[in-house]
Amino acid sequence: MNESELMVLPLVVRIERATPPERTDALEAAAMAVLSLLDDPGEWGEELHAWQSTGKIRKVVRRARGAEWRRAVALPGRTIEHRTAEVRVHPPVPLDDWPRDLARLQVSGTELTDGGELTPAEPPILWANPGLAMSAGKAMAQAGHAAQLAWWASDQAERAAWRAAGLGVSVRTAAAADFESMVAAGLPVVRDAGFTEIEPGSCTFVADAPWLYGRVARS
Repeated sequence: MNESELMVLPLVVRIERATPPERTDALEAAAMAVLSLLDDPGEWGEELHAWQSTGKIRKVVRRARGAEWRRAVALPGRTIEHRTAEVRVHPPVPLDDWPRDLARLQVSGTELTDGGELTPAEPPILWANPGLAMSAGKAMAQAGHAAQLAWWASDQAERAAWRAAGLGVSVRTAAAADFESMVAAGLPVVRDAGFTEIEPGSCTFVADAPWLYGRVARS
């Protein structure tokens, strides 16, 4: 397949200067936005199928504020509001043919922090690798990958229960020993392609829920 035939899923996070979202809220919102599209693609079923059929699940996170955000919202897509975060997921597009108002948005500058105590995590929990430094935008894309792998590994009844719970996820950073154990436990693991920030093949996230153990080949 030529590079021009590859598809990418655009995600846009709203980052206003005065009111940036909490980092964890943004990561969870990105994962929930991906799940929303997988669960109910609506009119974008064809684009979603074309994207997934490439064998890649590339996602790119860009940031917007003010008029940029309003232009992004005017394009086809779906906005997920989650606590302090707003993330808009757009239908997949060819890698080299983004809508102009999305293509002009910046990828860099998604440095977010958490200002307070995190609420207790509830499964599914998307565990970040504590040994990797990732920008918020990179981590949002990786959390989206983890949520997608967890969705694929869930059966119809498990997806229905997840849907009934609002397709929620928790995103947390694992302890080093715990992360290695989960990688070896047959859970969905994200191994990065290495396009940006980190080395190819790095394990970035593990998706953890009681029903996911043993669902994938052990490392």
